[in-house]
Formats: sequence, structure tokens, C-alpha cells
Amino acid sequence: MKKKDSTKLFWYAIAIGFILLFILILLSSVLDVGDRLRTIHPYVEYAFYGIAAILVYILIIRPVNIIVFSPTFSVSTTLDETDKKNYFLYKRVAKRLLEFEDLPEEEQVRLKDALNSNAEDLRLSLNHTFTKHIKKKMNEVIKKNAKTVMISTAISQNGRLDFYTVIVVNLKMIKELVVMCGFRPSYKNLAKLTVNVFSTALIAEGLENMDISQVLPQSTMNTLSEVPLVKPVLSSVTQGISNALLTLRIGIVTRKFLFSDAKEITKEEIRRGALLEAAKLLPAVIGEAFMILPKKLINLFKKPEKAEAEVNEDLEE
Repeated sequence: MKKKDSTKLFWYAIAIGFILLFILILLSSVLDVGDRLRTIHPYVEYAFYGIAAILVYILIIRPVNIIVFSPTFSVSTTLDETDKKNYFLYKRVAKRLLEFEDLPEEEQVRLKDALNSNAEDLRLSLNHTFTKHIKKKMNEVIKKNAKTVMISTAISQNGRLDFYTVIVVNLKMIKELVVMCGFRPSYKNLAKLTVNVFSTALIAEGLENMDISQVLPQSTMNTLSEVPLVKPVLSSVTQGISNALLTLRIGIVTRKFLFSDAKEITKEEIRRGALLEAAKLLPAVIGEAFMILPKKLINLFKKPEKAEAEVNEDLEE
């Protein structure tokens, strides 16, 4: 018992440390930009602080609030023997799932019938809904956010911007997964996810200074050096793919924390399984991103008027 408590305290302390470090980095960046805007006019600086506060609330504080104050639960509970103590929690989660518009009608009927039945039927119905429907929807959310990270960090040429992008998108992804399930991981696992998200953001910031020649063989680099603009574009795409893989891993780890069962309870198995599954999902994410990425990269080298015209055409289509 003491060992478990000490492990929890360790992860809590690490997570709090990362949160405080993030707050200091964010505050430093905001004050630095505000100081530069002061040279234009003090009111411009104040307006920027106001906009920054609104964005921080919408993109960071609100998702964190939704995650933290969701009920804690695990699908492992639905795989165990029925426990009367969990019956009211079953009902709460089932009612929350019924609020989702995209839940198939057959699943809605199954849950509604189970709500009027006994705890055992409700347990089995929840287990079926999670494994047959919710899990697939979660994978779609994970891939969508990984694609966003890949495109954003591939186009961006600023390491600090990549840092904030990865944190915001990953928080949004975790929030969407929690809302989709109707519950959150334990505080200990949330602390682990906090460390994962922040570490990934730091890696994303460091990748901006990555030399692509250290990744590819020299013979390949000699060939690519003869083609104009290929090296910087390839470097950006490599950074985007790396960040997408890390985002996939965080999403899968989150899902595994929510869907943990007796077959996969150790952290080593979760890490290994998450990385292998992320590698399997990565080609699909890259394929979808490449449908959008080339046009985005081309627009960077075009005049603003022409690029804006093409964006308007895409919106009309």
C-alpha cells in the first residue's frame, strides 16, 4: 500500500512540476510579445493580453477542466464480475453515452433496455458498446488529431509554436476521448499523460533544429542536394511525421488507460503496445495528411492574394 502511495505521489509531483514549467514558459512568451507590442501602443499590448487570456482559457483551461472533473471509471470494471457499488456509476455512464447523436440506434436500444434491467445486463451492454463502437470512434479521433499535428508542425518553421501546437492539440484530443467515453483515467494516469504530453511538446520544439542529414544516408543527401527546395521541405515533413507518431502514441496510451483490462496492466506492455499500434496507424495518417500538405506548402511560396484565392475556392467546393 505504501509503495502504491509513493508511486502516486511521485507521478503527481512530476506532473505538477511540468505544469509549473509550462506556465512559466507560456507566461514568458506572452510577456515577451506584449513587451514588443508596447512599442506600437500600450493599448495594443493590453488588447494582446486580453486575447491571450481568452485563448488560454478556451484552448487549455477549459479542456483541462472537462478532463479533471469527469467521473473516473475504467472499462476493466465492465469486464469484472458485477459489483453493486458500481451499478450507479454504470447508469451514469450509460445515460451519458445515450446523449451522443452518432451512437448507433441498436446500441441506444441495447443501453435503454439495460437501464431498465439488472446490473449484470447493464454491465454487459456497456462492455459491448465500448468495445464494438466507442473504441473505433476513439481511433478516428486519435488519427484526426495526429494529422492536425503533422500538418501544423510541418508547415510551421518555429519551434516554440510547435511546442504550443502539440500541447493544445493533445489536450484537445484527450478531452475528446474523455467526453466520448463519459469518464476519465485515474489521477495517477492523468499525471502520466501530463508528463507524456509535455515531453512530446519539448521533443517537437527540439525537432525544429533537427538536421535531416543526420537521419538519411549521405548518398541519399547527395542526390537530394541537387534538387532545389527538397531538403527544407523534406526536413519539415520529417518533423511533422515524428510529431504525428508521438501524438498517436499519447492518444493510444489514453485509450488504453480507459480500456485497461487484466491482459494489459503493466506499464511496459502499455508502452510497447501503444508504440506498435501507433506505427500501424501512422501510414494512414501520413496518407491523409499528404492529400492536404502539398497544397499548404505550395501556398507558402505564393503571393498572399493568390494563396487566399485558392483557399476561398477550396471553401466554396
